[in-house]
Amino acid sequence: MSLTVTVYCGSQRAVPDSYLRLATEVGTALAARGWSLAWGGGRTSMMGAVAEAARAGGARTTGVIPRSLVDREWADRDADDLLLVDTMRDRKALMEAHGDAFLALPGGIGTCEELFEVWTARVLGLHAKPVVVLDVDDHYRGLLEWVNSLHGKGFVSRHALDSLVVADDVRSALDACVS
Repeated sequence: MSLTVTVYCGSQRAVPDSYLRLATEVGTALAARGWSLAWGGGRTSMMGAVAEAARAGGARTTGVIPRSLVDREWADRDADDLLLVDTMRDRKALMEAHGDAFLALPGGIGTCEELFEVWTARVLGLHAKPVVVLDVDDHYRGLLEWVNSLHGKGFVSRHALDSLVVADDVRSALDACVS
């Protein structure tokens, strides 16, 4: 089965080495399954690690990056396709269009924004693609606890909570990308 997984992850240089290793493991595992990668087009930090590992394993990589971030994020010019867009909104839309599934690795507010956007779109029925969070070390625990508490207050439906898959290892996360 040919699949393109859109991966959201950190791009800051100061992330722990364990997260760089995780991104490398994800890229390697995607390639081993014969899948392709769509990602934010950066070559630094976790973004660079996932793309480099995917390419090293033979995966096709499609990076999407705003022109204004090309130098700031050191655009990954080794991508099979490096798509330049005008805005972050354009970036997210194109990354969503390229993905058959969405996988969020540890990251910051940008990663969370991307995750919430595709998750919300799934809940609203705008797509039926899997949305998966890879939470290997409780990186997202506080956020997920908060979102779950919103259900008790009537702000988040059970359907919405059930439409997000949370996995604690790479294999489970990738398996969830085809469900």
